[in-house]
Amino acid sequence: MRRYLSLLVEYFLQYAKVRLAYKGDFLISVFTTLVATGLGVVVVLLLFGRVPRLMDWGFYEILFLYGFGLIPMALFNVVSINLYYFGDRYIVQGNFDRILLRPIHSMFQILFEQFRLESAADAAVGVFVVAYAARHLGLDFGPLDWLVLAFAALCGFVIYVSIFLMLTTVSFWMEDRVGVMPPVYNMMAFGRYPLKIYNVFLQFFLSWIIPFGFATFYPAAHLLRRAEYRLYFPLLPVVALACAGLAVALWNRGVRNYSSTGS
Repeated sequence: MRRYLSLLVEYFLQYAKVRLAYKGDFLISVFTTLVATGLGVVVVLLLFGRVPRLMDWGFYEILFLYGFGLIPMALFNVVSINLYYFGDRYIVQGNFDRILLRPIHSMFQILFEQFRLESAADAAVGVFVVAYAARHLGLDFGPLDWLVLAFAALCGFVIYVSIFLMLTTVSFWMEDRVGVMPPVYNMMAFGRYPLKIYNVFLQFFLSWIIPFGFATFYPAAHLLRRAEYRLYFPLLPVVALACAGLAVALWNRGVRNYSSTGS
């Protein structure tokens, strides 16, 4: 474990040096990321300009959900860039052979060879929005609450990474340049709103099939002191570990199934 943590730091520092060599480009990327996130907040404002409450959820509660949802998603976006291009870059073009030659687990290399550093700005915005909404809701957030929030965001990050790793493994059996990730990625936004607004089938799907609800909604509802969802929060680390275990198992099986392109 110590070796992999050391390698992670080295990977990050090395990529940061490369990325920050073009500071103007990096700053523009950060700015566009913040603009896109700001537009998402504007959508929430416009929605509540027409509808004072969404079911029994008020504006600042929805804002809290949205802000919390930004944190695990931002962490995921920082490390997920290679997952989007895995089928094309590593399988079709044969670059996965290079990965297998190194004495490091292949999944570790795919996740941490590149970083989308500008996405970290969304996590900072998420923390600010959560603090702003909590203050207006009269929630007294102490150090313990922030530790719970950090733990919940980390579990959400693990769930996101695990789900998309599982989707990525499809490329080991089907050489598809695009893959199945884009439509599932768009579903992540569903977890930023109360699951109660969706039909029963979608609630079940987002809770137990592709558990985006556990990545964002259920922990945020717990932090909002929503008693009707209190039984879900203890399941959060269980769901995260189950997803991670399944992702690692599928990845290892996919690697055993991999056939070199010979290029």
